[in-house]
Amino acid sequence: MKSIQKTTLTMLAIFMMTSSLIYALYKRKNNLKSIQKTALIMLAIFVMTSSFTYATPSTIIWIPSVDFQGYKSFHLGIDNYAYDFKSGKPGSGTAFPTDLGLTVGVLPDSIVLAEIGVDYMTPQWSPFLLNAKVGVPEGAFADWTPAIAVGGFGFGFLKNFTDYNIVYGMVGRTFPVIGRLEAGYFSGNKKLLVDLSTGKSDNSGILLSWDRNIPEISDNLWLAVDYQGTKSSFGALSYGFAWTFSKNVSVIFARDVFNADIPSTFTMQLDINI
Repeated sequence: MKSIQKTTLTMLAIFMMTSSLIYALYKRKNNLKSIQKTALIMLAIFVMTSSFTYATPSTIIWIPSVDFQGYKSFHLGIDNYAYDFKSGKPGSGTAFPTDLGLTVGVLPDSIVLAEIGVDYMTPQWSPFLLNAKVGVPEGAFADWTPAIAVGGFGFGFLKNFTDYNIVYGMVGRTFPVIGRLEAGYFSGNKKLLVDLSTGKSDNSGILLSWDRNIPEISDNLWLAVDYQGTKSSFGALSYGFAWTFSKNVSVIFARDVFNADIPSTFTMQLDINI
C-alpha cells in the first residue's frame, strides 16, 4: 500500500513539474518563480517521505542525465576542477569549488524512479546546495519509450548568491551502435545566470548529451560529450572518458569548454557507489 501511495505521489509530481516546464517554454519570464517554487516543494516532499537525508543528481559530465540511483543506493561524488589557462582569460575572476556530493535513490519502484541529494561546495560561503529529480527509465511503458527525468539542482540557501534554482526536463534513448542520446531544457534564477560578458540575464537554454560504453576496447571504458546552453557560468561543452576500476568505483577525466570567454577547466570526478 505504501509503495502504491509513493508511486501515485511521484506520478503526480512528474505531471506537475513537466506541466510547469512546458508552460515555461511559452511564458518563462513570467512563470520562472512559480516553476522554481514547484521544484522546491517537490524536493521537500521527497525529503519528508524518505527515510534518508540528502543526495545529488546523477549526471553525464557537466549536465544532469536520465540516470537514477537505485532504491537505497548511495552515490558519493568528488568533483575537482583545474584551469586550462591556454584558453580564455586567466584574470576573469571566476572559480569553481570542489564539489562533494551524495546521492540516494528513494523510491522502491521499477517504473517511477526518484533521487534526492546535497552538494557541499568548498570553499564557498553557504556551501550546501540541494537537488532532486523524478522520472521513468527507458522502456517503462513500451519498448520504444524513452527515459524521462524532471528535476532541479542548485537550490542554495543564500539569496541571489547560491540560489541558482535550476529546473530542467530531459529525455533519453539508447540506440544500437550509436549509444545514448539525451536532450532537454533548463531555466534558473535570472539574477545569477547572466551572460558573463554583458551582465544581462541568460538563464534558460538547451541540454544535450551523447554517451556510450566502449566494449570494443574495454568493458571498463565509457565516452561522453554533453552541452549546456547560455553564456552564464553554467554554459559549457564537456567531453571526456571514464574508467571503471571496480564494480563500485569509477573516475571521469574530462575537459569543460565554457561558452563564455572564461578559462576552460580539466575535471576529475571520483564516483563511488555504496
